[in-house]
Amino acid sequence: MRAHYRAEGIAESDLAASPYDQFGRWFKDAAAAGLHEPNAMVVSTADAAGRPSSRTVLLKAFDERGFVFFTNYASRKGRELAENPHVSLLFPWHPLARQVIVIGTAERIGRDETAAYFRTRPHGSQLGAWASEQSAPIASRDELERAYEELAARYPEGEQVPAPPHWGGYRVTPETVEFWQGRLNRLHDRLRYVREGAPEAGQWRVERLAP
Repeated sequence: MRAHYRAEGIAESDLAASPYDQFGRWFKDAAAAGLHEPNAMVVSTADAAGRPSSRTVLLKAFDERGFVFFTNYASRKGRELAENPHVSLLFPWHPLARQVIVIGTAERIGRDETAAYFRTRPHGSQLGAWASEQSAPIASRDELERAYEELAARYPEGEQVPAPPHWGGYRVTPETVEFWQGRLNRLHDRLRYVREGAPEAGQWRVERLAP
């Protein structure tokens, strides 16, 4: 189970000035290539004792401030981020032989920003955010569906559903952002932006890593 990667790579001179602009370029390429959910990323967290956990989450926004995703604050990742804000994001764009790896810290976004995004979610997804006590054990699937049906009766289609207080967004502020391009003979290109100074300064240096 071994694939041969492409001959074309990425050079330092090809990179944008900031990792956000470079990510935008690669994200556009992934979307144009027809990748299924190119905004899907593996979010890895760890508890206070350093025990790691990972799951796939959808990226919902990015700009020069960082990368944003939404979740239940009482979920495993929410609890771990409360203990340890260090996080890794991995975008596995296999058909393009590309990966982007973000290392940084996560912080909750404001409630106004959460509420604005929540209003854009499909009605069923809004109800699901209330119905599911994410990561908590439940007795059966029926229990989950009953909770959903009760909420559907309380908030019929077309009625505004408020954002749950236990649900919201995180913004990941990067310390490093690595762009990985698969190459022939496993001599992959790995170019990593490293933040210098405070996040608001927007200063980055680029280093090449051995594959």
